[in-house]
Amino acid sequence: MQEFLLKTADLFFLIFHTGITLFNLTGWIWKKLRKWNLLTLLLTGGSWFLLGIFYGMGYCPLTDWHFRILEKMGETGLPNSYLKYLVHRLTGWDPDMFWVDTLTTTGYFLALICSVYLNVRDVRKNK
Repeated sequence: MQEFLLKTADLFFLIFHTGITLFNLTGWIWKKLRKWNLLTLLLTGGSWFLLGIFYGMGYCPLTDWHFRILEKMGETGLPNSYLKYLVHRLTGWDPDMFWVDTLTTTGYFLALICSVYLNVRDVRKNK
């Protein structure tokens, strides 16, 4: 029974966390989702940079919780990055951490800039 629950939790985090990541990167595209996208981007940044002061820069509670489940399932040697883990899990490729961090940070800030710009533009248009 415990194995079933762990596998279910693993699948949940795999889908949910990956979905949040994709939404962070693309949610600004759709006008109706822009406010939600900005909120998730700000929560992500708050986690990385504010909680990161206490837990290490780039800290994400979703990664922490997911990796705890994976460790209970016997996984070892998990990376510090969810995206590095995800790429390896889905493709078997073990990307260099420098490039994972660079692409993650670049993608985050580009999405944040797009989201802020379009949300401000939308508010100004509606006045």
